[in-house]
Amino acid sequence: MASFGHRGHLSHSFRRLRSFHLTPQEQHDAPPPAAVIARPSTPPPPPSHPVSEKSRPTIPLLPGQASTSIPQSFKLALCIILSLVFIGAISCVFSGADAGDPPFKKSLDSLGPGIVLIGDNVDVDVDEPSITIRWSIMACGQGNVLPGSEGSHGSKNCGLPNELVYIYVDGDPQPTATYNPADIPFNKDTGLRRNIQNLVQFDSDHVLDVSKARLYPFDKYYLSSTLHAVSGTTNQTLTITKLATMALTANFDIHSTDVESYSDLANGTRLPTRDLDMHINRPTDARGIALLLFIVSWILTHVCIGHVILARRLRTAKPVLKHLVSVGAMLVALPQLRNSMPDAPGLDGFLIDTIGFFPQMVIVGMCIIILLLTVVSREMHARTRELTAPPPRPMTVFKGDVPPPPKVPTTSMEMAPYEMYRLMKHLKGQYVFPPVAPPAQEKQKKGMNKHRRYMTSMGPISEC
Repeated sequence: MASFGHRGHLSHSFRRLRSFHLTPQEQHDAPPPAAVIARPSTPPPPPSHPVSEKSRPTIPLLPGQASTSIPQSFKLALCIILSLVFIGAISCVFSGADAGDPPFKKSLDSLGPGIVLIGDNVDVDVDEPSITIRWSIMACGQGNVLPGSEGSHGSKNCGLPNELVYIYVDGDPQPTATYNPADIPFNKDTGLRRNIQNLVQFDSDHVLDVSKARLYPFDKYYLSSTLHAVSGTTNQTLTITKLATMALTANFDIHSTDVESYSDLANGTRLPTRDLDMHINRPTDARGIALLLFIVSWILTHVCIGHVILARRLRTAKPVLKHLVSVGAMLVALPQLRNSMPDAPGLDGFLIDTIGFFPQMVIVGMCIIILLLTVVSREMHARTRELTAPPPRPMTVFKGDVPPPPKVPTTSMEMAPYEMYRLMKHLKGQYVFPPVAPPAQEKQKKGMNKHRRYMTSMGPISEC
C-alpha cells in the first residue's frame, strides 16, 4: 500500500504540473474537464423574436475613419467666406448709426417761447484741464423765430432768434457771444435763411475739476455753469428756457441738467439766469477695454516670471537665449498695451499705472537681468567643466590567454546530482526548464481491469 501511495502521489503531481509543459496548441487540443463537457438534458428555448437581416447591428466607424475626406481647399474657402460674412455683419453697424430723429427734436417740440442754447459739442480735456462747449443759439415759440429759419435740429417749433441777442457766461461783464439776425443770409433758390455756424454758434471754456482723474478709467468729473441772455434791441433780459448738451462723446458719457435761477445785482435788480450741471464719466465699453488691456499686461508679466523659472532649470546657455528673446519682446509690448487704452492719460502717477504699468515694467526688467546673469553663469560653468574634465581613459586590451569554458558534465555520475535537483524542484511544483519527462509506463495489457468511474487502469497492487 505504501508503494501505491507513492505512485499515486507521483501521478497526481504529473497531472497537476503538466500544464507547465504543454504548448498553446496542445492546451487547445486537450479535452475539457467533465464539468465543462456536461450539457443540460433539454435544449435551450428558441429566441422570442427571430433575427432578421435588417436588424443586424452594423459595425460603427472608428474615429477618423470617415467614408469621404473633405479637401483642404474646401476648408480654406469656407474659412474665407465665414471671415467675409463676419466683417460684413460688423460693418452694418455704421449704416444705422444716424437712424431715427435728431437727438434734441423731442425736447424742442415741447418747449415754450424763449431762448434755447444747445450744446452740439463738448470737448473734455483732462490734461489741460478744461471743458469747451460749443453752443447753438436758437429761439422757440411764435413771435420769437426768424422767418424762414424754422426746422432747426428737426423741430418745426424752433429756429433762429428774430432779434439781436447778447449771451453772458458765468457772470462775465463782457458778452461771450453776439447774435445779429441781420447777418444771416438767404438761400437764393429757396428763399430760406442759411444756418451759418460761425454766425449762430459760439464756444465757452470752463475750468475742469480733475481731483478724481487718477481713478482712470473710473474717473468722474463735474461742471456747473450759469448763463443769461440780454436783448440788444430793448436791453432787457431774455428768458432762457432750455440748456441742453449732447449725451455721448468719443470718450465720455455726459448727463446734463438745467435749473432756472436768478441773481441779485448791486442796484437791487433781479437778473434771471439759467444754470447747467454736467456729470461726466467714462463709457462702459471704454472701461471694459481698459480693464482687459490691464489684465493682459499682468498676464504677460506673470508669463515672464514663468520664463525665468524654466530657464533656471536649464543646464546650457543656448536654450536660455530663447526665453530671453521672449521676455524682451514682452518688455516692448507692455508700453504699447498701455498706450492702446482709450483716451489713455499720460504717465503722471495715475492709479492704473501705480498698480499696473510701473510694477510690470520693473518685474519684466528684473526678469531680463536674471536671464542675462543665467546665460553668463551657464557659459562660465561650461568652460569650467571643459577645463577640469579628466582626460579620457585609455582602452585596455587583454593580452593573456582566454580562459577555457567550464567543463560540461558528461558521465552519469556527474549528471546524477543535477537530475536529482531538477526532479525535486519538479515535484515541489516549481518551474523547471527543460521540463522533466515523465517515467515510461508499460502498455496496458489486453483485458486489464479498469476503474468504473475514471476508466483508469488498476495495477496489481491496487487490486489487492
